[in-house]
Amino acid sequence: MSVDERGAAARKALGAKTAAGYFLDPARRSLAAFVAGAACLALVAWLDGLARLAPSYLAAWTCLLALPAGALPVAIMIERADAWRPQPETALLETLRGLLALMPVAALLALPIPFLAPLLYPWTQGAEIGGGPDTPFAALWFSRAAFAVRLAVTFALWIGLALLFARRGGEPWGKAGRIDDGRAVLGLGLHTVVGTLAADDLVMAVDGRFHAAAFGLLAMAAWSSLALAAAVLIAPPDIGPARRRHDRMTPLAVLLLVSAGLHAVQFLMLGSDPAAAAWYGVRGGTAGRALMIVSGLLVALAAALTLRPGDNRTRFVAAFVVAAHLAEMAWFVTPSFAGKFRIGTTDLLALAGVAGLAMGLTPPLRRLFPGLAVTPAWPGREAARRFTERR
Repeated sequence: MSVDERGAAARKALGAKTAAGYFLDPARRSLAAFVAGAACLALVAWLDGLARLAPSYLAAWTCLLALPAGALPVAIMIERADAWRPQPETALLETLRGLLALMPVAALLALPIPFLAPLLYPWTQGAEIGGGPDTPFAALWFSRAAFAVRLAVTFALWIGLALLFARRGGEPWGKAGRIDDGRAVLGLGLHTVVGTLAADDLVMAVDGRFHAAAFGLLAMAAWSSLALAAAVLIAPPDIGPARRRHDRMTPLAVLLLVSAGLHAVQFLMLGSDPAAAAWYGVRGGTAGRALMIVSGLLVALAAALTLRPGDNRTRFVAAFVVAAHLAEMAWFVTPSFAGKFRIGTTDLLALAGVAGLAMGLTPPLRRLFPGLAVTPAWPGREAARRFTERR
């Protein structure tokens, strides 16, 4: 054994004897993240109580859900767009497939939501506008048992779709055809139905006065924009022609435009409704207006940079898009409880707590769902390099 190897072994042995060395060991990193996340949530519950933790937890959990649920339709669309090109899959698509591994994690961390339902949803207290449910079906639908069943069915379908689309649909240049087209249509259709109902059930229902038919599509557009921006930040650069390396800004700009457009349409259609006006009113104020201004500037910047795309510019915009959408997830939920929009210490601790729990649960759940164990280092790098050399 060389001197360097003996020194490394000694440092490893010394580090293993300390608490920091124990938890910084890569084999125990997920356990350390889980413990830290649980500690953050326990601290919020101890300091502020469950009534304050519940909306912050829901908003933070929605940020986690947005990654796999938003990555799913984007991965399907990019897969079909690349299906007829004689080249390996891009690093961006591989990264989006990797985000689908978070779907079982989001499902497991959704378990507290039915128990927190009395602190989150007015229908649990019969506080709908105009009194209780109007029909026997509504009384059945708006019950905690039915809510738990819908949540279980929703994630069973989402996990099934994640397992289906985490793997490739066949070599793009050899096997793409009607079967994969049908798979894509079925996946997008089922995800649209499931996502719309889930967004209405989990997010819109925190305010019993507000009902908007387009809310589910608006929430799903925000989820997809967040997932794509996160994938742009994580994915390594592609290898190949310049256009192939620089075409990430266009889908990001399109999703930002779709999300902003749905926000504008919903506001214009519901602006005269008193309940909708009250819903938007508590989401105004200084912080709410600042978020809207920043989001509008990001849409304009992303659209303008499609004319001069580049890796650094795209990552710069994507970083701000991720931050804006994380704030938007709280903007959807917390003002219904606080009476105004603001990001406080409780919200940040809840986000850190959910992130820590997710980091801790991801490795064991990947082993439980091996079909979702996509390597995040992008195994297509060498294939792309060989393809470029052949060109």
